[in-house]
Amino acid sequence: MKILSIQVGLPKILNYEGREILTGIQKSPITNAVQLGFTHLDGDGQADLKVHGGREKALYAYSVDAYDAWKKMRPTDEIAFGAFGENLSVDSIQENDVYVGDTYELGNARVQACQPRFPCFKLAAKFSDPAILKQFTEINRPGVYYRVLQEGIIQAGDEFKLIDREKELVSIQELYELKKSSTDGYDRFRTILSVPSLSQNWRKKLESWIND
Repeated sequence: MKILSIQVGLPKILNYEGREILTGIQKSPITNAVQLGFTHLDGDGQADLKVHGGREKALYAYSVDAYDAWKKMRPTDEIAFGAFGENLSVDSIQENDVYVGDTYELGNARVQACQPRFPCFKLAAKFSDPAILKQFTEINRPGVYYRVLQEGIIQAGDEFKLIDREKELVSIQELYELKKSSTDGYDRFRTILSVPSLSQNWRKKLESWIND
């Protein structure tokens, strides 16, 4: 996996369905190397820190090889680097082959695959179309959120170099498609909970499913 483009952007107001929305989803490509901190890239920001950003959603990467499907589905839209609010537009991310806890050297930083992205209404606001939320599900390419284990400098052209992986393999795609009514049942939920690098929000979700 290689970074093709890096995007940052601070929160701005979007007008959507008669209301003003503050969102950081509008991001623009940069050409320079940039500092990656534990919670964000330098020059980047999120509006609602309760559900965006933070240690377990510090960096969002999306796969450019999914763009063709989007262009066919939305031929009148501009689908270019940063179209989905991603920080990193990467040549190819196969979510089935990226596992929770996969740790990479990236530039002189170190990042760890954490969880898939579930878009909120702010993606609809960016495209001025609520239908894109259903389409995101149909495309079935969620991208990957990374936590930052070691701060550093990254730039376009840097490659993800896998250096560590959890013993129990839980793919980003499996988390994305996981349902409370999973046919694997609670045993699989408990197995996923055994993964040390599982994010806290997913840990709470699975524990609540088991308790219910």
